[in-house]
Amino acid sequence: MTEEEKEALVAAAAGAYRESRATGEIVWSPAFFDLDEAGRREAYEESLRERRLEASASSDGRTGTARAVLARIRAAKP
Repeated sequence: MTEEEKEALVAAAAGAYRESRATGEIVWSPAFFDLDEAGRREAYEESLRERRLEASASSDGRTGTARAVLARIRAAKP
């Protein structure tokens, strides 16, 4: 794997977007499975940096992930 390919996989695995199935189940990023242990650790560290930046730029201090989870919880209430 080239360094460019690894960087692309790390970026994809670190990103907040996750596909979901018709059942609502969230799917792991395929890039995660293409990385070795060191690459997964790098993706994790990058995701922490990205979430901190995202939260700091948000008026409510929440990440998009936090807002998405809260929306699902609110939608599930009777």
